[in-house]
Amino acid sequence: MGFLSPIFVIFFFLGVKVHCQYETYQWDEDYDQEPDDDYQTGFPFRQNVDYGVPFYQYTLGCVSECFCPTNFPSSMYCDNRKLKTIPNIPMHIQQLYLQFNEIEAVTANSFINATYLKEINLSHNKIKSQKIDYGVFAKLPNLLQLHLEHNNLEEFPFPLPKSLERLLLGYNEISKLQTNAMDGLVNLTMLDLCYNHLHDSLLKDKIFAKMEKLMQLNLCNNRLESMPPGLPSSLMYLSLENNSISSIPEKYFDKLPKLHALRLSHNKLQDIPYNIFNLPNLVELSVGHNKLKQAFYIPRNLEHLYLQNNEIEKMNLTVMCPSIDPLHHHHLTYIRVDQNKLKEPISSYIFFCFPHIHTIYYGEQRSTNGQTIQLRTQVFRRFQDDDDESEDHDDPDNAHESPEQEGAEGHFDPHYYENQE
Repeated sequence: MGFLSPIFVIFFFLGVKVHCQYETYQWDEDYDQEPDDDYQTGFPFRQNVDYGVPFYQYTLGCVSECFCPTNFPSSMYCDNRKLKTIPNIPMHIQQLYLQFNEIEAVTANSFINATYLKEINLSHNKIKSQKIDYGVFAKLPNLLQLHLEHNNLEEFPFPLPKSLERLLLGYNEISKLQTNAMDGLVNLTMLDLCYNHLHDSLLKDKIFAKMEKLMQLNLCNNRLESMPPGLPSSLMYLSLENNSISSIPEKYFDKLPKLHALRLSHNKLQDIPYNIFNLPNLVELSVGHNKLKQAFYIPRNLEHLYLQNNEIEKMNLTVMCPSIDPLHHHHLTYIRVDQNKLKEPISSYIFFCFPHIHTIYYGEQRSTNGQTIQLRTQVFRRFQDDDDESEDHDDPDNAHESPEQEGAEGHFDPHYYENQE
């Protein structure tokens, strides 16, 4: 018995220890208990003292030169920090803002891990085309939006990812375009090339034709002398201001039925086909600051027409509106005709053809000797609602006030010109 006693004591203590372990761990606590409000998720959170918004405690990473908002952990702000190079971008970043820096080059090393990037803003830097590593953007398969405006680019960037939807290249020095540089941009919906050095020879191969989803094309402030050829039928907004375009070919817009806004101001247009702008969805048309001498047909859905700074001496309403359909009124509401050569206001017939019109801005007109003249009414405007129109219709004093009473603006009465006669 003397030998068995120590062994018995050892087994006794071992049994007590095992029993205590099972007693301490309650198996049913893992399944039938109520949810624990203090349960910690896989990502450690630290409470933001100022806003009370939980954020990732640098689990995903943010480079020291930049700022990653607590409530937008996939965005990284590196703008206005006098950066000369692009920092290495963490893998999880989707929106990257690097505008207003002093960056001169775009190297592949910066984006080697950032394959989830959807938006890059590199505007307002000092980037040159030869300083962009070949294919650096093409290796980003999720990129949707790329800002490179206000840089020193001499060439259209190539290649670019097929995923790209919005490309902004305005305010550069682009005068070169590689062959087939735009062929792969089949998902592009918006392209901004304003304020560059583009000329007609770069566009002669119908470089935009394969962009079947393109809705907005900005080519303002370039060196174009003719209308760009081969535009896709998907186009809704076309900006061509501040070029040297002198004519529009017949039937040019026949393949652009969705065109919603067309801006052709500050060009050299003189004689254009009177029916050239007869587009079913055109709402805004700007042809100011040209050399037009006569009006043209106004499409039914057009609402805003800008004709300022031309050579028009008389608004021919028969050309603008050859017939009146009581069931399908024209939608024109605003006309700007200042700085032309009009000698008298537009005929009152305009209110029958365009019953929705509420403003005609005459401003100052130019005489044949170049001096400025003013018509009796600089701004003709109707303010009252349709419900009040019947009440004020018989009272010309309520319907129209002189410019002296109302500054440069006045209510207008559809029968005003008839009353003056």
